[in-house]
Amino acid sequence: MNPSYHVKLDAFEGPLDLLLHLVNQYEIDIYDIPVAQITEQYMQYIHTMQQLELNIASEYLVMAATLLELKSKMLIPKQEVEEPDEDYMEDPREELVQRLIEYRKYKEAAHELKEKESEANQTFTRPPIKLSHTEISRPVQKGDLSIYDMIDALKRMTDRHKWNKPLDTRVKSGEIPLKERMTEVLYAVKQSREGIAFDQLFVYPSRSHIVVTFMAILELMKNNEVTCRQEQHFGELYVFNNLGD
Repeated sequence: MNPSYHVKLDAFEGPLDLLLHLVNQYEIDIYDIPVAQITEQYMQYIHTMQQLELNIASEYLVMAATLLELKSKMLIPKQEVEEPDEDYMEDPREELVQRLIEYRKYKEAAHELKEKESEANQTFTRPPIKLSHTEISRPVQKGDLSIYDMIDALKRMTDRHKWNKPLDTRVKSGEIPLKERMTEVLYAVKQSREGIAFDQLFVYPSRSHIVVTFMAILELMKNNEVTCRQEQHFGELYVFNNLGD
């Protein structure tokens, strides 16, 4: 039996990051989170990551249990208690909402600091010199897509093709080196100046092929060799060549 792919991705920042992604993606009021909806979407991401045999940190599973507990509490009918001095009834979601708000503040602050660092890195000083030609270059933009956008695109692709249980046919794990697949993906992307649809890079309904292709795309994005773009939430995702050749 061939060994399975076990992948660890540093791009995962934690369960609060995934929850905040879902809040933004579905345009949810962070102060009035529909627990049933957010739990269902969260569990779909966890299920997809498990299908791909990605290494999921334990805190993701702890958050899944927390959401399921909140969901069950929200389903319990509220009992009217006659307490004239207290009209306030505690919302089971309150603690989670406060954690999300605090996390969003830190995330936004970190983003601002990163932008300032990026601007500072574009500033150079040197003695004046005579240039024989002028060369203008622009920093490569990776786009606004997160790892969760990529996983969502992968899930929708497998749903469309009914690949929820990929068959290990034609391609076996251990027969697809990541570097080789990166070369193949980059070659396919270069063939289309208008960008290639994300789905078209997944040729075989094989778990090993799907996982190694997904990892190849992420590595190419990390190396600034390709960019993934999406015009709108849940829209088609396209992969573009950054190298210009």
